[in-house]
Amino acid sequence: MRPGGGRRARARLAAVQQGTPRPGDAGGDPAARPGRLGVGVVSGGRVGAVLGAALREAGHAVVGVSGVSERTRERADALLPGVPLLEVPEVVRRAELVLLAVPDDVLPGLVAGVAATGGWQAGQLVVHTAGIHGVGVLAPARAAGAIPLAVHPAMTFTGTSLDLARLVDCPFAVTAPGPVLPVAQALVVEMGGEPVVVAEEDRTTYHAALSHGANHVVTLVAQARELLAAAGVADPGRALAPLLHAALDGALRAGDDALTGPVARGDVGTLAAHRAALAEHARRTGSDDVPAVHRALARATADRALARGRLGADAVARLLAVLAEPAPGAGPGAGPVGPGDDAV
Repeated sequence: MRPGGGRRARARLAAVQQGTPRPGDAGGDPAARPGRLGVGVVSGGRVGAVLGAALREAGHAVVGVSGVSERTRERADALLPGVPLLEVPEVVRRAELVLLAVPDDVLPGLVAGVAATGGWQAGQLVVHTAGIHGVGVLAPARAAGAIPLAVHPAMTFTGTSLDLARLVDCPFAVTAPGPVLPVAQALVVEMGGEPVVVAEEDRTTYHAALSHGANHVVTLVAQARELLAAAGVADPGRALAPLLHAALDGALRAGDDALTGPVARGDVGTLAAHRAALAEHARRTGSDDVPAVHRALARATADRALARGRLGADAVARLLAVLAEPAPGAGPGAGPVGPGDDAV
């Protein structure tokens, strides 16, 4: 750590915490709060520009933003008017708080590259937004005396001002060394979010959970839309919306207990007919991913239903037999073998 870096770091941390608004605090000029920092944004993509604007609204001064594309320039003009567009080294040099909003795979090389040129400063707050990484990826900056913080907003970004309203109460995964964890939490609160502490060793599992839930549901819905269109439904999205909204709401509230449908009922005949229809769809269209995903999810659903006592072992065995390759024909098969007669 450079001489005096420890004193500067402690003063900076105390000021940030002191300046964080508390519930019930009176209004006033955010820039007049103590602990306002010069923020540098690397880069001005959808996430960086929005979070930079949120920190600006909290009274911090955005001193520079990096980015080379025309879209980045337009986004910076819209969300961070008046902020100079600079090269990364200059953004880092000017900033007391550096916000690294770059793709997960780019982050390690960026941090190491700045370190190699001596760019990190003692007492500087270095905050990244990559979901999969904790603060370990910031080790080169930390070695120079910088303060490492990881904050990941659990939402998708459009890169427009609409995202600023969506930040309110948005969960942020927060990871930081114990002494500076309150600073990371304070910054999240200033941006309107809700800090959720995630341990360094749990970041990959955390990120996998979000990606599995959010990214793969898009694939699943796209496949369902494709099948409905093939069945002649003019507006697949509208047809799916009520059912999917209810299913998602139920799953978020009750997890596996919200499950309905043929697998939950042990309805072997319906499952066999579905498999045959999807196999025929794949034969006609080449969409082999549809029956493959359906089979994998049906197997996982049956296994989870067994583990939670929703279905007995015999019922699950019959379901899994139907799910064996190749896809069976669409005969009537066996009737329901499990409890209930839920819709869908």
